[in-house]
Amino acid sequence: MSISISQKHLQSFKIFLTEDEKSKATLDKYMRDINYFVRWAEGRQIDKLLILSYKSHLEKVYAITSANSMLAALNSFLRFLGWHSLCVKQFKVQKNSFCPEEKELTRGEYNRLIETAKRGGNERLALVIQTICATGIRVSELDAITVEAVKRGSAIVSLKGKTRTVFIVSALQKKLLCYIAKQNLTTGAVFVTRGGKPLNRSNIWKAMKALCEKAGVLAQKVFPHNLRHLFARTFYSIEKDIAKLADILGHSNINTTRIYIITTGIEHKRRMENMRLIM
Repeated sequence: MSISISQKHLQSFKIFLTEDEKSKATLDKYMRDINYFVRWAEGRQIDKLLILSYKSHLEKVYAITSANSMLAALNSFLRFLGWHSLCVKQFKVQKNSFCPEEKELTRGEYNRLIETAKRGGNERLALVIQTICATGIRVSELDAITVEAVKRGSAIVSLKGKTRTVFIVSALQKKLLCYIAKQNLTTGAVFVTRGGKPLNRSNIWKAMKALCEKAGVLAQKVFPHNLRHLFARTFYSIEKDIAKLADILGHSNINTTRIYIITTGIEHKRRMENMRLIM
């Protein structure tokens, strides 16, 4: 089977994802990954051998988890077009029992990011970081933190066909109310650009990356989703209730939640040392 991909194919798939109520972040990622494949293919006829060659390319260029997510997007696209025979298997991944230390954002590093933002006069960024970390929301859900939600003490988040309530703890609520008053906000999203539009993933990512060197935190640790992981680990260390944590994070599958609470190798080793099984 040898075919080619047209702009009509891409547009039809984008419409399909939209009608399937995929989140904007998911839709953008799928289309970004598929367009990457189209550019890589450079107009060549698409057949199984080319897809397998692309799979080998991904293995050389990307981390396995990233390569698998890109293959998942491409497979979804191929199945949508009815080209099931072109789909390829994802790479097998051995699940880690702990998180690499160089990727885990610690509580101390989190505090340094906030203090650095404050010293730099960026109150908005300091509050964005605290809001994501204290509520466990996704960065794409930040626009649910509205003036009305802050006053109420809870936000209603709708994503992927599911709706959940996110509580805003009193300490965060007080900070946000002060910020709202300073900014003369009366309604709508709390965190907005100078033009009045809600901050997006790109805005926040760039601002956080700019903090890294000043805060003395490795760049690979500083991205919005790592704040959600810190929330998850902190909650679980106190409550030890993975089912409740899954509900709070908006996960349908507890196995997804397990990824969020994996500790570092150092913590893993410390717990093993405390077992005291050597006489």
